[in-house]
Amino acid sequence: MSTAVVVLLLLLGIVLIVKGGDAFVDAASWIAEAFHIPKFIIGATIVSLATTLPELLVSTIAAFQGKTDMAIGNAVGSVTANLGLIMGISVFCMPARMKRAQFAFKGVLMVAAAALIHLLSGGGVLSSQNGLILLAVFAAFIVENIRDAKRAMGGPGGGKPEGGLALNLAKFVLGTAGIVLGAQLLVDNGSELARRLGIPEGIIGVTIIAVGTSLPELVTTLTAIAKKQSSLSIGNIIGANVIDLTLILPVSSVITQGSLPVAEQSIRLDFPVCILVCLIAVVPPLLTERFRRWQGVALLVTYGVYLVVLCSTFL
Repeated sequence: MSTAVVVLLLLLGIVLIVKGGDAFVDAASWIAEAFHIPKFIIGATIVSLATTLPELLVSTIAAFQGKTDMAIGNAVGSVTANLGLIMGISVFCMPARMKRAQFAFKGVLMVAAAALIHLLSGGGVLSSQNGLILLAVFAAFIVENIRDAKRAMGGPGGGKPEGGLALNLAKFVLGTAGIVLGAQLLVDNGSELARRLGIPEGIIGVTIIAVGTSLPELVTTLTAIAKKQSSLSIGNIIGANVIDLTLILPVSSVITQGSLPVAEQSIRLDFPVCILVCLIAVVPPLLTERFRRWQGVALLVTYGVYLVVLCSTFL
């Protein structure tokens, strides 16, 4: 199989993840509502978890195949890409106001989770016991998410997605299949591309695969910008990041039978940069209740410099 075919299969995996994710989120929301699950539960848990399903499956498959560098790189790299690239674009194109009370808990939790992962992985291993600490942070996030959604959704919500039960069950099955197949293609061909080019799997994980699994957030962000609702996209990005940091790595550590080896690249570069972009994203709006254009520039520049340093240091 030629390198061109490997790249095409990698791109096909990304397309399947994006399209499958859209179908899965719509169908999961419809089915949950059909079974009379309250709307605030749907918005706070089902949709939030569904939007991070691509990252979860990619890291899970990678960990199951013993490609732990790729599993970690995808989880942490997705957070860095979500903030440095996607939030950078959003804030640069459309600065926004956001009340501190709406933003503080999730923003601080995201920074704390990133710092906690760096601290817990300092010895080169993320143990299952440390994974339980991250899962406790995840549980706190979900509880607070439900409370926020319940306060915000006091009135009746919007209608169901078009179609009946049969259509949405089909969308659910096809969407899930698309994400699973896309994740498998992404891991297998990402690993093969790394082998052929002589690139460490960890670098492929934090770049191509991380950006690929973050494309649903990019689409959501561009749509929000077009509708002049950039604050909505910022909230979605931060929520997705908390889940990426506190759910994906603990699940991966369980799959690797109790411990997840952490590469030097992650400890020396990936984790510190992840913490840095979290701070750039969170601290200024906590102080001023505004996301300003310079902040978007800072995020984009930091992400660009990170990629340059990553390639020049570890290739």
